[in-house]
Amino acid sequence: MAGRAMKVAGLGYNSEATLDSLSQALEALIERFGPVDRLTAAESKRALVQRLGRARGLSVIVVADEALARAETLTHSARSHQAFGTGSVAGGQQRGLWPRG
Repeated sequence: MAGRAMKVAGLGYNSEATLDSLSQALEALIERFGPVDRLTAAESKRALVQRLGRARGLSVIVVADEALARAETLTHSARSHQAFGTGSVAGGQQRGLWPRG
């Protein structure tokens, strides 16, 4: 990866998400921002994101839930702020950035 920064896609999701819906969200992100090198997810959301990573051949960086309060996000969710003290990448659905699951 010499010559360019690593691109990491952080994925969050609600309880109704499926592997297919996360795959669609990742495709939308790739279409908009280009290919990614890794995925990342909160510890509490790791299982589904790891399944997506395996399906796509991408490593997953797991972030401890306690560390989320320090993260900067582009989207915001009152529910995510209450649960984790941070914004929400999943909130991008409400703004039409990627499809709902």
